[in-house]
Amino acid sequence: MSVAVETEVEAEVFITVSDVMEYLFCPRFIYFMHCLGIPQHEERRYKVLKGRALHDARETVNREYLRKKLQCVRKELAVYLVSQKYHLKGEVDEVLFLKDGTAAPLDYKFAEYKEHLYRTHRYQSALYGLMIADTYGVAVKRGFVCYTRSNHLVKEVNLSARDFERAIAQVNEVLAILQQGFYPEGTKYKTRCVDCTYRNICG
Repeated sequence: MSVAVETEVEAEVFITVSDVMEYLFCPRFIYFMHCLGIPQHEERRYKVLKGRALHDARETVNREYLRKKLQCVRKELAVYLVSQKYHLKGEVDEVLFLKDGTAAPLDYKFAEYKEHLYRTHRYQSALYGLMIADTYGVAVKRGFVCYTRSNHLVKEVNLSARDFERAIAQVNEVLAILQQGFYPEGTKYKTRCVDCTYRNICG
């Protein structure tokens, strides 16, 4: 957890957790959005609309039941985190403070659990974990993801030092695009291009 962002950036330069998720989907999203200033028009995207509906629907979840199940002694909801150390910011659905003295992020997903954890969900937990540790000065060893379309199934994400190192590496790569303004390689998964808002301008 002591690893810091290695890229030399000015203190006021920050990226969001969402930026990193977009980068993982396709690095060119960062170039189009931030270097060229071309918006995504996210309101037209099905997944984004469903994601917004999720954040409204999560209020109906029996949170007290979840807290007891996860051995949580205290929680904070909808926490906006900013870390100068990692040049990172973002809002986590919940910060859980656990009986063992550690803390953990809890994120709600409008998705079904498919017998494995998506790498983006692991990265997201690690990124929030970095900011929680930096903000509260407490160890973060795990995260939790609630899959609302699987009857609000909660899966634990064990976070290792390697997970945090990989998350920091992704942050560095995004910051490098912003600083240098270079045109990165696109995603290798061309099926992602089908409903991409940049498909008509991407080379």
